[in-house]
Amino acid sequence: MAYQSVDQLQKMLADSVFSYAQDKKKAAGRALGTLVEIITFYLLKTWGLAPSVGIERGLQEYKNPAITHNVEYSLHPVRFSQQLILESYGLPLTSTKIFREFAGKLQHLREFTVKSSQQLLTSERILRNSCVIGERRQLVLVGLVKELQGAGLELDLVAQYRSPYAVFECKRVGVEEGVKKGPQTIEKAKQGAYVARTVSSLQKIRVHSGALHGVISKKDGTLYSKPYAALLEEIVDSSDPDLLRDFILTVGVVSNHGNWFTSDNQNKELMVLAQSYDWLLFLTDAGLSEFIRDVLLSDNPAVAPARVAFRSSYSATKTKNSFTKVQMALEADTVLQNYFAANIRRIQPWFNVIAPARQAIEKLKGQIAMLSKKDWPAILGA
Repeated sequence: MAYQSVDQLQKMLADSVFSYAQDKKKAAGRALGTLVEIITFYLLKTWGLAPSVGIERGLQEYKNPAITHNVEYSLHPVRFSQQLILESYGLPLTSTKIFREFAGKLQHLREFTVKSSQQLLTSERILRNSCVIGERRQLVLVGLVKELQGAGLELDLVAQYRSPYAVFECKRVGVEEGVKKGPQTIEKAKQGAYVARTVSSLQKIRVHSGALHGVISKKDGTLYSKPYAALLEEIVDSSDPDLLRDFILTVGVVSNHGNWFTSDNQNKELMVLAQSYDWLLFLTDAGLSEFIRDVLLSDNPAVAPARVAFRSSYSATKTKNSFTKVQMALEADTVLQNYFAANIRRIQPWFNVIAPARQAIEKLKGQIAMLSKKDWPAILGA
């Protein structure tokens, strides 16, 4: 089943899934916003970035730590990673249990202070994605859980630097009945633009000609500037600590709903975001519709756990959400990882590149891969 627009899709979800809600269209709109976040998250996981991902962590403004912003996803340099196989385990799987079981065997673990009461996997088998279980000065320890075929779990303990090298933010606003434009569209655009312009050491300025230039402050206080696109390329290619130390690649993801228009037909809000983020991606109506058709509305038994988790999370009698970027049913997580891995060539074109102009998402993937492989211990310690 195909839908010409997300508006039609939202109406279908309102009638078929959220008919119990007092405002069923608004409830369906919130769910669509969650799906945009989930699709973005599993794109990052399929790119091999799961060990780097942080979810909704406070991000300081550049040299202004008094103000922090929560972002959907931040990508952090990995200091080290330790893989454990748990052939037998009890639920819930908590940070306290992990430290008690492995602190005597793993020297790395003893260097961290446990963040107690964190459940990586609940008694109901609900996974907490990118779960922070320990802290140590400039590092956080993240637990990543994956179900093994047959029996047992794979547990990866990943030490991430607190400072990220990239962030992803998702923005979506719905339209109320009888209204041509969502009242919060410009506010959300300005909010995203502000964060994108303030978290990185690479700052944007307009010169007299109107051209966009970048400026970055080096450790000795000198300012280094050149046309923005050229400076961004230089930083990503560089190994210079002065350029990389506080640099954050900013990526925005927007979805259409009568507000953002398209890459060829931008309104004011979309132009504000396109000129603020380093990369702005547009998740198309067709892509979102395809995901819902293939996974959430399909009768295919292979995707049934994801469909069940979605339905139970948004039913009138729900007790716990198990289909969000933070909390995901373990079996649904396996379904989504398999779906994205098998269909990544079809999924990547769901994202149109709004900015930079005339660029492909493969270039963004390449820039992130380059940043992830930098010598971050040397860069951050310089």
